[in-house]
Amino acid sequence: MEKRMFKVYAECDDKIVLKVIPGHFATPQSHITHYIDMTTMKARASEASRIARALSRNYETSTPVDTIVCMDGLQVVGAYLAEELTKVGVLNMNAHQTIYVIEPEFNSIGQMIFRDNMQPMIKGKNVLLLNGSITTGETLSRAIESVLYYGGIIQGVAAVFSAVNKVAGMEIRSVFTQRDVPNYGTYKNSECPLCKRGEKIDAIVNSYGYSKL
Repeated sequence: MEKRMFKVYAECDDKIVLKVIPGHFATPQSHITHYIDMTTMKARASEASRIARALSRNYETSTPVDTIVCMDGLQVVGAYLAEELTKVGVLNMNAHQTIYVIEPEFNSIGQMIFRDNMQPMIKGKNVLLLNGSITTGETLSRAIESVLYYGGIIQGVAAVFSAVNKVAGMEIRSVFTQRDVPNYGTYKNSECPLCKRGEKIDAIVNSYGYSKL
């Protein structure tokens, strides 16, 4: 499957490379025509820092950020993003004049939760949601609901790749969009044209990676 992989280079920085594998993949919410492989983006410091620098350009100093909630295992990118936002003078209201970088927890039914010790980093804080790949926006919608439930103030949504422009009225700022991946498609399981054509699923995918079938 990996032999089909091709690379897409970011307009803002040609050293930021998105690895894309075409095929037929099943996510927890939908079926998709391309798998976005972000393994090295999450693990390599050099790639993570470049992505953070690119995303930081979307936020002016007038946008306060107290906490970055890192979805999809993007804590390394989140740490660099906090550093970049601090460099350009983005405001924060935290007592220690720094930005919290945290990871959410998910319960057995997929709800995003924050334990008691983490809740002070959300309640009353200006929150930036950092995502890897946004396809349908369903997971992001639940994340937004969760942050609001715990008293957070959402100031923005950032992503490496997003197939949608807005979710729950929130504009998404991403390095790559659906335009960068030719013929990218996402479908409800019951409406997937690949399934209707009898094309077998290549792999089950989520934010951790993929498992071949």
